[in-house]
Amino acid sequence: MRIGLLGTGRIGSFHAEVLARHRAVDSLLVADADAGRAAEVAQRVGGEFTPAEDLLTSDLDAVVIASATSSHAELIGRASRAGLPAFCEKPIAFDLPGTLEALREVETAGTVLQIGFMRRFDAGYTVARARVRAGGLGRLHTVRTVSSDAAPPPAAYLPLSGGLYRDCLVHDFDIVRWVTGREVVEVYATGSVAGPEMFAQAGDVATAAAVLTLDDGTLVTATSTRCNGAGYDVRMELAGELDQLAVGLDERTPLTSTEASGPPVPAKPWSGFLERFAPAYEAELDAFLAVVRGERANPCDGREALAALRVAEACEVSRREGRPVRVAEMLGG
Repeated sequence: MRIGLLGTGRIGSFHAEVLARHRAVDSLLVADADAGRAAEVAQRVGGEFTPAEDLLTSDLDAVVIASATSSHAELIGRASRAGLPAFCEKPIAFDLPGTLEALREVETAGTVLQIGFMRRFDAGYTVARARVRAGGLGRLHTVRTVSSDAAPPPAAYLPLSGGLYRDCLVHDFDIVRWVTGREVVEVYATGSVAGPEMFAQAGDVATAAAVLTLDDGTLVTATSTRCNGAGYDVRMELAGELDQLAVGLDERTPLTSTEASGPPVPAKPWSGFLERFAPAYEAELDAFLAVVRGERANPCDGREALAALRVAEACEVSRREGRPVRVAEMLGG
């Protein structure tokens, strides 16, 4: 297949390496608004540099969009109008109206859009989903999720990120739906700007917490921070009437027990998302290429991304107004 890649930042460069060595990819065309960076990545992975404005008219079989978030919706629309299957990193857009417009383009064109929620392809979450769906935990009563970055991003990134709920916790909102098979019906969220001044200056929070109520009454707590100096920490705990299960608890989890018989202090904690989820990122692209070849159904379409974004939007409203918010209040419900 002839695949185009738009965007060669951290995740785009990783995708370039994965695509370049994939058995189903015969040629990889690489583009970026920064032409010099795209040319360097193309040379490094054995791809072909293409000017960004020419990529979508380059006789492609599919396109992978890993560009700046602000460009996602426009590029999804252009790919749809060109009849191209597209894989796009989350989010589709910063807001619900932009997301809905992009989805209308996809649905009008009848093209494929797969969104990059990589946790769906992580081995631990996959096992948890199977156990929960098979009834191994009994009736779920509590779910806890943690998403903590080892260090804050550059200050310039924050105003472009969409905020902690849309940028980070949206992964938790998606994986809660995917693992449990339930919908979030209500949220109550808060956040703190304690920490570096850049969060308050960007109108964002450094740490956030939300209580989610699922449609079967299960309660979920979701927490996230940009300032977890112990290391990158992404976990999920599921507690049911019969058993409990943890995802992301291993020898590299940056967590120290005070118990004498507890696990040892990790010698090398996870440093970031690319290291922690590298196999999952590879698996989601492998799945996308299988979708393009007609070998499997789309594992994460745009409507799935919309559902997670609506929860994130409800959390922003809850934090701002200091009240519980029904997800049905959000546009697109």
